[in-house]
Amino acid sequence: MQIELIETFLDLMETRSFNRTAERLNLTQSTVSHRIKALEAAFNRKLFTRNKGGTAPTASGLRFLDHARALQHQWHEAARAVESAGAYERSMRIGVQHDVAERLAGRWLAAIRADLPEISLYVEVDYSGQMNRDLGAGDLDLAILYTPHYLPDLHYERIGEMPYLLVSTAETTIADIRPEQYIQAVYSPAFDRAHRLALPHLSAAPLALGQNMAIAGLLRSLGGAAYVTAATAAELQAEGTAQLVADAPPIAQIVYAATSLRTRHARQHRRIIAIMADLLAG
Repeated sequence: MQIELIETFLDLMETRSFNRTAERLNLTQSTVSHRIKALEAAFNRKLFTRNKGGTAPTASGLRFLDHARALQHQWHEAARAVESAGAYERSMRIGVQHDVAERLAGRWLAAIRADLPEISLYVEVDYSGQMNRDLGAGDLDLAILYTPHYLPDLHYERIGEMPYLLVSTAETTIADIRPEQYIQAVYSPAFDRAHRLALPHLSAAPLALGQNMAIAGLLRSLGGAAYVTAATAAELQAEGTAQLVADAPPIAQIVYAATSLRTRHARQHRRIIAIMADLLAG
């Protein structure tokens, strides 16, 4: 079966519009219709219905959805394996959350290369939402992220925490920090909820960001107060830029590893995850 048929089906399941799918895939609407008809002919079943209300999947289409995702994932795995044949035993595409990469990527990748020299790696630094989508589509083999989406065919496991501490360039207590001087960190929905519970009066700041490196840069250039990783807090203290806000509670962000259900027990995956778990615990 042609992978183009599967990918067109999956896109149409998202858009529920032949026109929109044609635009997204840079195809004509007639090509989209032809591909869906080819799938329907192969199954001898209608996969979508079209009427004035739009496009909707049939029961057969809904039943095929998880299988189509698995077929797409397997195709991407096969394509990468063939492309890298002869150089390494296998290749892997790994995603990692921005703040985790900033702190641990160097040591993590060095340890992986030492333990698994037969594997070639492609690493993307990204946010959880995109990594979840890439995992579901088969574009990533493994991801280290903050926010699991618990998509079908994916396995998530908690592997550690990233501690964040409140620092300020001027104040030493929470009571002295004014909202207009505060940079609100939104590293994940879970972090945002914990922050709102701990510091509700600082949860409506005029400036909010979701990346530790960017927040540290703003503290250096603009001043103010914000939650940053424990490692960055130590750096800001050492350089005299900021000090810890002593009475502020630390906020721990849970870190998850995500893989396909089919590969969650694979030796290489287990070793890569274990190395990250050890680094987070260190």
